[in-house]
Amino acid sequence: MENNSNLAEILNCIIETLKERSLSRIMEHIVSGRDVFVRLDPGEEIHEAIRSLSDKGIKSAAITSGIGRIQDAEVAYLDSDGVYQKTKYSGPVELLSTQGNLCPGPDGPFTHIHIIMSDDDMNVLGGHLFSATVTITAEIHLRIMSDGVKPSMMCRVPGEGNFVKLELRRE
Repeated sequence: MENNSNLAEILNCIIETLKERSLSRIMEHIVSGRDVFVRLDPGEEIHEAIRSLSDKGIKSAAITSGIGRIQDAEVAYLDSDGVYQKTKYSGPVELLSTQGNLCPGPDGPFTHIHIIMSDDDMNVLGGHLFSATVTITAEIHLRIMSDGVKPSMMCRVPGEGNFVKLELRRE
């Protein structure tokens, strides 16, 4: 009888853990020197996940690569008037490449990300990423800015139109 009680208790604990994990998506990452390797799981939004690195002390970094499978990708280009022209791709697409940066912005951590993606017919598209949700996985590499680069030396400030420009400051 006691074994059944313990088994039920263990099963309830496992169920609660799985529920919590599915409700609170937590990006996993490891740091090796100045390199950060990130794995995102289904349901995680790329910008939010990378911005959350600032809560772990990573304030400024270059996003050097990223691959995976995403959906609901809102991608744009900046026109000559400084206005982003957006397109949303709802279906799943393959994330082929990711570049950009993470730095302090006017309202907290700011990510500037560009991607290259392909649909299931192998048509390749790309542009400035506004949002995307991971469907299977995303694996992203960042390089922490250090060696004398303070977080306040690289930040985002409002620019013309919708553009938020990168400002480099020498201290």
